[in-house]
Amino acid sequence: MAPRRSQRPSGPCPTRDKAKVEVGVLVVQRWLLARLRHHTFFSLEALNERIGELLEDINNRKMRLYEASRRELFERLDKPALRPLPAESFTYGEWTQVRVNIDYHVQVHHHWWSCTSVASHVRSDERGRHTTQPEHMPKAHQKHLEWTPSRLVHWAGTIGPNTQKLVESILRERPHPEMGYRSCLGILGLAKRYGNERLEAACTRALAVSARSFRHVDSILQNGLDRLAPPTDEVQPEPAAQTHENMRGGDYYH
Repeated sequence: MAPRRSQRPSGPCPTRDKAKVEVGVLVVQRWLLARLRHHTFFSLEALNERIGELLEDINNRKMRLYEASRRELFERLDKPALRPLPAESFTYGEWTQVRVNIDYHVQVHHHWWSCTSVASHVRSDERGRHTTQPEHMPKAHQKHLEWTPSRLVHWAGTIGPNTQKLVESILRERPHPEMGYRSCLGILGLAKRYGNERLEAACTRALAVSARSFRHVDSILQNGLDRLAPPTDEVQPEPAAQTHENMRGGDYYH
């Protein structure tokens, strides 16, 4: 039995044609650089203007192999095959599967987005920030019912007064209280791992240094900073001025 031979598909070869294009770009690049190597330009506009003049020159030069210029070949072969641009610009999109959290936001590229069954947002690359449309809020939140924040504050109060203060601050400082649910639930959940006493101490320290997130409280507990004395706002006395025979003081220069 004769071995089977694979048949090469008809039509242009993408790899071969790609190489031709790259070689053509390289030729033009080298030709331009050779013509410009002894010139000095003092603005980008002047450089671009000169490059445009040289491109006109090279495009209108007749090539010996084809007995035609690049412009003539474009007008004869490429231009008739061109199609008009679409009436609308291309819309870029990415598709991914995510889980909706309790605060009706999903995380994509380190950014939080509010969502409904179908939602669209203007793209944002701000890490750790929220993009929220009020209409995406559940009906209970849209009516500003406070039972959910109150429940979180009450839960925090069973751990300690400073834990309660920290939760209240997080809910108050967010543009929408629901944006703080994730952080508050994370903080309150730390009591299962570290106990109420350590969590209360960590929240005390977080309030003293104006830290308002789960990440800060978790870091305090992981590094054992809750076991240290909390920082105070007391002004430390300045050390006494040193005296030495080589130290002249400010009066010496008057």
